[in-house]
Amino acid sequence: MKRALAWAGTMALLVLIARWLTYALAQPSPLANRFEASAGGPSLVLVSLVTLALAAAISVTVLWLAALGVRERARLWPDRVPPRLRLRRLAVNAVCLYAASALGFAMFESYLHWRAGLGFHGLSCLVGPVHRNAIPLLAALALVAAALAEAVLHLIAWMRAAARELLRPRLFLLPARPAAGTRLVSSSSTRVPQRSRPRAPPLPA
Repeated sequence: MKRALAWAGTMALLVLIARWLTYALAQPSPLANRFEASAGGPSLVLVSLVTLALAAAISVTVLWLAALGVRERARLWPDRVPPRLRLRRLAVNAVCLYAASALGFAMFESYLHWRAGLGFHGLSCLVGPVHRNAIPLLAALALVAAALAEAVLHLIAWMRAAARELLRPRLFLLPARPAAGTRLVSSSSTRVPQRSRPRAPPLPA
């Protein structure tokens, strides 16, 4: 339940950030100025290349830092196998987050347009002239969010493994008892078990 709420909050945050960036990069038009102030309008190809390149660089850096931290800590316990980054889970999370945020963006914008008397556009809102940059922006944001989530989960997995190692019951070997017929002789604050010597026979009277 908590994880689902966290992903839902992440999706809502991505929608709001993507909406702000989309209107900031939109071509000046009466519709864009009506909903959000805009300044300039770079081409869709340029926006896609720049945003995806930045997202890939940020994602790789975040994952590298997380893996480096776990690897450095793992040197203290050579016998312990450190957890590995699950890149397949990262890809699945990024795709699912992108699809959900794109759907949420389209529904939210369509609702705003409907309230303004412009009609309900649905998913076609994503390919319109105003929101054309939303698709690459949402993809880049979803990739960065999935990378951050994977880095956090990687660190949590290591901390859980360390906690289990610390809480695991340990067996302590007790010192062996001295054998029968031995006595403890103190020698400079240490006791060394020695076997008692037999006594000589009594001298004749």
